[in-house]
Amino acid sequence: MRSNLSVINVHKKNNVKSKIVTQILYGDTFKIIKKSGIFYKIKNDSDGYVGYIKKRLFSSKHNSTHKVCNLFAKLYAKPNSKYEIKRKISFGSKIKVLKKKNNFYKFDNFWINSKDIERIGYKTKNIFKNINKFIGVKYVWGGKHYSGIDCSGLVQLFLNFNNKYCPRDSKDQFRYFKKKINIRNIRKNDLIFWKGHVAIATSKHQLIHAYGPLKKTVRMSIKKTISRIYKTANLKVAGIRRII
Repeated sequence: MRSNLSVINVHKKNNVKSKIVTQILYGDTFKIIKKSGIFYKIKNDSDGYVGYIKKRLFSSKHNSTHKVCNLFAKLYAKPNSKYEIKRKISFGSKIKVLKKKNNFYKFDNFWINSKDIERIGYKTKNIFKNINKFIGVKYVWGGKHYSGIDCSGLVQLFLNFNNKYCPRDSKDQFRYFKKKINIRNIRKNDLIFWKGHVAIATSKHQLIHAYGPLKKTVRMSIKKTISRIYKTANLKVAGIRRII
């Protein structure tokens, strides 16, 4: 199946009060494992993540042709900016373009501006290019959306956008990426891990992370972040991994 909604919450259990563990974006595909009351138990195709979503009518799978490259993309009822509708899809969402008119592309029943999308095979040499777009985005546990994101979701979004596999949770990311780096040799795009948390180095001295205590995605000093997390949570850096 394929998501035709901007975002779908995936719960740990088949209960609306159960913790949200991840999210499915527009165009993401998944398999329905079984029906469970008002929920489907599903398995995400991209990372194998298993959880529960509310039953809805979903679309059939197709071969996506483009993906959203900005923090979000506005949708339109017609190929004209005058016809904006109250709906947006988030960074990394995938669509199948049906036709083009002027600077707009049609997919499903919507139109999207060409400036907001790239071809599905597009990737950048700098995997975390444009991560600054997420600075200020609210911290939400399990989030992967422009309206809210968590630390490991931020990492996964950018790797997936660049057509690279990445586990969903920070503990699994820590195990998956094998190349260990000493703090003295840290460089741009290295991942810094603590127990239950991950940050992305943007230089030898700075990082970006979706940081729960500040309730948003922020740029911080690496040195000050390490000190703060140790003082407030009694956690030392578990390790640093180089992904490329």
